[in-house]
Amino acid sequence: MTYWKQKFYSIMTAQNSDILKEKILQIQWMFFDVDGILTDGSLFYGVDGEVLKKFNVLDGYGIKRLNCNGVSVGLLSSRDHPSTRIRAAELGITNVMLGKENKLEAFTAWSKTTGINPKYCGHMGDDFPDLDLFDVVGFTASVPNAIEKVKKKADYVSKTTGGKGAVREVADLILNLRGACES
Repeated sequence: MTYWKQKFYSIMTAQNSDILKEKILQIQWMFFDVDGILTDGSLFYGVDGEVLKKFNVLDGYGIKRLNCNGVSVGLLSSRDHPSTRIRAAELGITNVMLGKENKLEAFTAWSKTTGINPKYCGHMGDDFPDLDLFDVVGFTASVPNAIEKVKKKADYVSKTTGGKGAVREVADLILNLRGACES
């Protein structure tokens, strides 16, 4: 059994797999917060005021695998930063909603425009701006370094922290439940 399959099966045993599986199998879209999810939440400031972020390549590969296996990916973040736009373009993410203080409002507008039912969407977040969105989407995920209210409301809390492969863990969970091949 491969490493990722072993990790997947231990995750599914640890949490109620039937309910989780039902929610995950409905997902057509998976949205990710950026700071604290795709990054560890750190901002690096240069002497000239330049702000840098660090992204994890494991997360990027997980996002690419989701897209290749029928789960569209979007970013939904309160902050708008050029490095996030660059990373999204590298990963082929075209649905990028950045600088959205009210994530629920932004998501609802997107849902109405596209006609996609929110129950067919998932969201992974870590802080207060994600809580209202957790009430409307079909699947919610978070990270162990999230605020307590978010972790309690999440369907799934990754073992891995934000910016260290947590997105990849959730992507693998989704894809393994769908029977996607490992490649």
